[in-house]
Amino acid sequence: MVPVERLTDKLEAPELDDRSYRVIRLPNKLEALLVHDPETDKASASVNVNVGSFSDAEDLQGEAHAIEHLLFMGTKKYPVENAYNQYLTAHSGYSNAYTASTETNYFFEVAARSDSGTTAKSPLYGALDRFAQFFISPLFLSSTLERELKAVDSENKKNLQSDNWRLSQLNKSLSNPKHPYHHFSTGNLETLRDEPRKRGVEIREKFMEFHANNYSANRMKLVVLGREPLDDLESWVSELFADVRNKDLPLNRWDDVQPYSDEEVLTQVFAKPVMDTRLLDIYFPYQDEEEMYKTQPSRYLSHLIGHEGPGSILAYIKAKGWANGLSAGAMPLCPGSAFFTISIRLTEDGLKDYQEVVKVVFQYISLIKQTPPQKWIVDEIKGMAEVDFRFKQKTPASSFTSKLSSVMQKPLPREWLLSGSKLIREFDSKAISQAMSCLRTDNYRLTIVSQDFPGDWDQKERWYGTEYRSEKIPSDFQEAVRLAGEVSAKERIPDLHLPHKNEFVPTRLTVEKREVEEPLKAPRLIRNDDGVRTWWKKDDRFWVPKGNVFVTLRNPLVAVTPANAVKAKFYCELVKDALVEYSYDAEIAGLEYSLGSYSLGLDIEISGYNDKMPVLLEKVLASMRDLEVKNDRFKIIKERLLRGFRNWEFQQPYRQVGEYTRWLGSEKGWINDQYLAELPHLTPEDISEFYPQLLKQVHIEVLAHGNIYKEDALRMTDLIDSTLKPRPLPQSQWQVRRNLILPPGGDFTYQRTLRDPVNVNHCIEYYLYVGAVSDMTLRAKLLLLAQMTDEPGFDQLRTKEQLGYIVFTGATMAATTMGYRVIIQSEKPTEYLEERINAFLVFFDKSLKDMSESDFESHKKSLINKRLEKIKNLNQESSRFWNHVSSEYFDFLQVERDAAQLKPLSKSDMIEFYEHFIHPTSPNRAKLSVHMIAQSSPAAIAGQMSSAEQKEKVVTMLSKYLTSLGVNVEPDKLNSRFVDVDVAGGDQQGIIAAVSKYLVEDAQIPKDQSDQIVDQGQQLLGTILPTLGIEVQTLSNGSSELSEAPKVKEPTVIENVHQYKAGLVVSAGPKPVMDISEFEDLEPKL
Repeated sequence: MVPVERLTDKLEAPELDDRSYRVIRLPNKLEALLVHDPETDKASASVNVNVGSFSDAEDLQGEAHAIEHLLFMGTKKYPVENAYNQYLTAHSGYSNAYTASTETNYFFEVAARSDSGTTAKSPLYGALDRFAQFFISPLFLSSTLERELKAVDSENKKNLQSDNWRLSQLNKSLSNPKHPYHHFSTGNLETLRDEPRKRGVEIREKFMEFHANNYSANRMKLVVLGREPLDDLESWVSELFADVRNKDLPLNRWDDVQPYSDEEVLTQVFAKPVMDTRLLDIYFPYQDEEEMYKTQPSRYLSHLIGHEGPGSILAYIKAKGWANGLSAGAMPLCPGSAFFTISIRLTEDGLKDYQEVVKVVFQYISLIKQTPPQKWIVDEIKGMAEVDFRFKQKTPASSFTSKLSSVMQKPLPREWLLSGSKLIREFDSKAISQAMSCLRTDNYRLTIVSQDFPGDWDQKERWYGTEYRSEKIPSDFQEAVRLAGEVSAKERIPDLHLPHKNEFVPTRLTVEKREVEEPLKAPRLIRNDDGVRTWWKKDDRFWVPKGNVFVTLRNPLVAVTPANAVKAKFYCELVKDALVEYSYDAEIAGLEYSLGSYSLGLDIEISGYNDKMPVLLEKVLASMRDLEVKNDRFKIIKERLLRGFRNWEFQQPYRQVGEYTRWLGSEKGWINDQYLAELPHLTPEDISEFYPQLLKQVHIEVLAHGNIYKEDALRMTDLIDSTLKPRPLPQSQWQVRRNLILPPGGDFTYQRTLRDPVNVNHCIEYYLYVGAVSDMTLRAKLLLLAQMTDEPGFDQLRTKEQLGYIVFTGATMAATTMGYRVIIQSEKPTEYLEERINAFLVFFDKSLKDMSESDFESHKKSLINKRLEKIKNLNQESSRFWNHVSSEYFDFLQVERDAAQLKPLSKSDMIEFYEHFIHPTSPNRAKLSVHMIAQSSPAAIAGQMSSAEQKEKVVTMLSKYLTSLGVNVEPDKLNSRFVDVDVAGGDQQGIIAAVSKYLVEDAQIPKDQSDQIVDQGQQLLGTILPTLGIEVQTLSNGSSELSEAPKVKEPTVIENVHQYKAGLVVSAGPKPVMDISEFEDLEPKL
């Protein structure tokens, strides 16, 4: 037997990395990276297969994506379709996958240790065993094929109104048809089911053929991370993945054709977006840099072109009032092809003058080309990359394995798998010059995105329906660009120049590391007086030269009215706008800030390398204090905010629904409509007069965490105090956050029509109030319920019932209250979704009662593992601390308390909890349902057509369908079969039964042939009925038969939100879980 080949066990790793690594190659040529992490509490694995949507057949687009879905649906060794996810859920895990152009990536995460003792194999082994079978013997079960194709279609429909997807596909659809970049990668029912069936294609056979022809061990890269020693991991991988077949397939490359031919360059495409956005995108066909990992010349270009400091493209076009933002960089497509892209967010004036903006870009490119590549710039980029890699912290296990399995497909030396794409190792002037040569004035395409310019779009993109116009760039514009690209230094815009040396590059990178028995679980309160509270913790876990400083300037004025909330947001945007050039150097040197407003006041955050942190903080504070509201910038920011508020309504419905649920559950609070109503009336004087009031009297709350000494934390606090010089805000004036309490037995529904007229998806958030977030026992029960329903909720509502691609069940926490929620985005009406959620909750009641004690205990252990999961990096710990400070409960030991509360819970406790708070027929449960209703729905269409007309059209279409299959149709007899069928009500079962009886009894067609005709025809009903305004009832059959929804009382529809809120009781406000003095570590007062 051929032994396992060990390629290397010496990987270049970050300075603080305590993992050990080994790269092996199995006899079947599958290559694996094994990672031993003695401290991890989560194990993970990922397989990356070198095949993706670029390998789809032209007449079966979306094929690779569909196969990714189907591999989860059972294997020969583990034939139950959801056995894999059930196993992972039982062991605190989850799984996911994605399909990209040249790769398909599968990954999972699971508890790293067994709960049954140290002698048992960890859950990783069982997960690997199930996972490996995806690539050895997938079943492609016929019973799951239709469902998963619908899941792919639902995923596609979810993206139909997303501008990112629409514009990306437009660029693809207008690319060279001979290159696979032209493909429609997601797929839908048209490409994967309906059209192939018309051609007589056996779809399942095609999928199995694709898997057989493209999935090969030599194309697979595996990463496994666990607590086990490398020898054990090697043994498991050798055993479990040995049977993956090696077909010695060549690695996929596309060297003989480029995504843009001569036909596609020097064109300009005008596209109409869904949201009110204005973009100018410049695409340059670019070199493939996969083999250039030592020099990475595109990083030099993107650093200069994408720079935002003085002398940059953005600084100039922003000063002209043409743009708000710019980004640039290489966009690899596949081995052999890439783009270099420049994307500019335009103002209204910039849109009118987009040709001038393009000329400025090419003038700057001419500056770079005429200046020899600068070694000091590469050294600066190289130096920061080395610092970032040296102090790189751990990421979640599945993020690490998924990313690394993809990196393994690149031609890197195996010793450089961790560092190869991050570090620049050489300055290569020739390589940079070669890269620059791609940015030519005869080698680009423009895309101009706007809702109203030029307005005469004359075409629609096939897959997403994006309106566009494509044309050759006019010759006079081409000539102007050519001249800009050749401009001499003397004639060039004098404001354009290379950046200066970055003073924010950190130089003090020392960390005083000391031994600690156990890291502190809470920060200390080192200042606590009338005006200020400062929390601090010197990092004792991660030992990186980084820190995070969070500041709240508490002032109730910020959100007391919608107008004030908008003014506060406007003020923050103006400050950030004024700081762009200054803060950019800090950002690229690993030091960032954010500024925003929320219900309690203004929030400032400074994060990154702690060396220059006080310098950036001081500048941000001074800019806040001294802001000059300039009319030109006010106008641009106002217009940008207006678009932002308007665009909010065009997000996907599931991203909107939570805003209304929170609003209906809050004593005070505002929604998008209310902000939008105030913004048009604001003037520069309003902001100038408002912001000094915000800063005049505040309470300052600070958290300093990381490589920051106590003295530094106090000095930064003093800096805030001395710069802003506010009067203290007494605690009696602090805002108290309270939520509304739904009454026992209350059942409310709030309905809202979605603003996007083309969106076809409805959405529901179904919320059950449970109690106060501070009630630890109830909280533990709620969290356990969320754990237990996670997999069955997804399996029933999405996989089996196919209600929609977006299905979520779980716990939700507000400021003072908590509850259980279900979110579904679907083409089906919200009333139907509510029925199916009720049915699921009845179904789960039985599942809970029938659950074995061992399964119940397994869920508890799985949840305890999740709650006690180790923090992976400094930012995670900082965020946790700040959440507890901001909540005003100061419950820094919350996860430990949760775990302690979970341990004694019994199954009878959970049944009692469920029967009281959750079961649809419980007289005590309290429910709020938010229904987001699509305009472009069958109900809207139905309003234009009578039920008789609907029935006539359906029967006519069925008659044509049967005739096309050679059936002799007698219209009167066919019509008579439909007399008692509720066609307008979407009764698919009745329609199918009527057609079957006609075929067998009237047309005398043999039963087996009739069944075949009906089986093909019923696939068309799901497409035909909605176009006639008919809501489709879900078919029930076999194992996927729908459980009956319980009879529940009619809900109260919320017509007047003010009256609804006025009728509810409010909760108590947050109270610290322990006296705040317990956290104090104050300097003695003299």
